[in-house]
Amino acid sequence: MPVFQLPRDIIFPLPEHAEPDGLLAVGGDLSPARLLAAYSQGIFPWYSEGEPILWWSPTPRLVLYPDEFHLPRRLARTIRKHTFRVSADTAFREIMENCAQVRTESGEGTWITGEMLEAYCHLHELGFAHSVECWQDGRLAGGLYGVCLDRVFFGESMFTRIRDASKVALAHLVDHLRAIGIRMIDCQMTTSHLLRFGAREVDRQRFQDELQELIQEIRPQKKWRLR
Repeated sequence: MPVFQLPRDIIFPLPEHAEPDGLLAVGGDLSPARLLAAYSQGIFPWYSEGEPILWWSPTPRLVLYPDEFHLPRRLARTIRKHTFRVSADTAFREIMENCAQVRTESGEGTWITGEMLEAYCHLHELGFAHSVECWQDGRLAGGLYGVCLDRVFFGESMFTRIRDASKVALAHLVDHLRAIGIRMIDCQMTTSHLLRFGAREVDRQRFQDELQELIQEIRPQKKWRLR
């Protein structure tokens, strides 16, 4: 199948036209309107520095339903010990920067380019992107960020600098999402790490059907405050 070149108008091809690896389209921009239109259809940008913007819709899709989240006993003990102070929406830019830095420090590439950083920080300022932070001794120890539309949270990336920090952030995220009525977390790509927490793969048709059911309106949210 061909890879679609996006026009100036905010229009995406149907996800079922994606290549077997999930690549759907190329071009466009990272404006809030285009990003929100993409996420509402299960499409996300993922590309490296120097490449054009690439848009993806892979199948199968890894999802985590908050009610199916598995909390390992050892992690539950760590949470009860209050090893970390956990917050939300207090250091969004720093979370993104650390997600990129940890990957590059380990010799991996990162899709969090300067352009992506500014685009998602803008979404955060508008009330559509959120972060969960773990702190230890006043320093950022780990965390995660993503985009939230109606009753779906689209996870983007997480990092840890101290053991279990990102896992603690994930557990607090799930608790918060349950409390505010979020029904599904899109994990995008399958990883053994997330499978251990109860995530599972669904095919494209089920994923798209659930998006249509769970995203009825696209409105910004207030900054998150954890219980």
